[in-house]
Amino acid sequence: MLACNPMNPLLWSSKSMRKLESALRDKGHIVSDTTLAVLLKMQGYPVSKSLYITADSGGSNGYRVRLWKVKLQELSNATGLDLVVSHFPAGTSKWNKIEHKLFSFISKNWRGKPLLSLAVIINLIGATTTKTGLTVECVADHGTYKKGISVSDEALAAVNIVPDEFHGEWNYTIKPIPKSLNL
Repeated sequence: MLACNPMNPLLWSSKSMRKLESALRDKGHIVSDTTLAVLLKMQGYPVSKSLYITADSGGSNGYRVRLWKVKLQELSNATGLDLVVSHFPAGTSKWNKIEHKLFSFISKNWRGKPLLSLAVIINLIGATTTKTGLTVECVADHGTYKKGISVSDEALAAVNIVPDEFHGEWNYTIKPIPKSLNL
């Protein structure tokens, strides 16, 4: 039976604790999401070796953006994680699970309310919740950021990027650079 195959990563490893709990309860096991988390931690999960990132094709995290890849390399080096990146094809951001699970509730929460100030927007976003327990934290970022940062060919070439076999321009892994090589 396919649903019971623990080797099928799409059915098990991509589930949240609550969904794992529900799936196990459906199979007759008595377990809570917190107990499940403790049991998985005792077995060496979820000590991550990689982080999966989905991104749109355009904007500051587009697949052609050099600075995006250089900054991901910095994150990979700092965390020691392989960063597995998949960009949605152009025009398909509707497939982004975060947009469905988060942004739709934010939109519902501020529907019909005039967005008169940054404080109003922050309060409306921060007051967003769902029946399943999703809460949103929102704060103003008053940082100043440089615009038009140029990334040299050399800096881009230093990114330890491994293209995927399927559309390597959209799907790739950025691996940490060993500290002995990271200047």
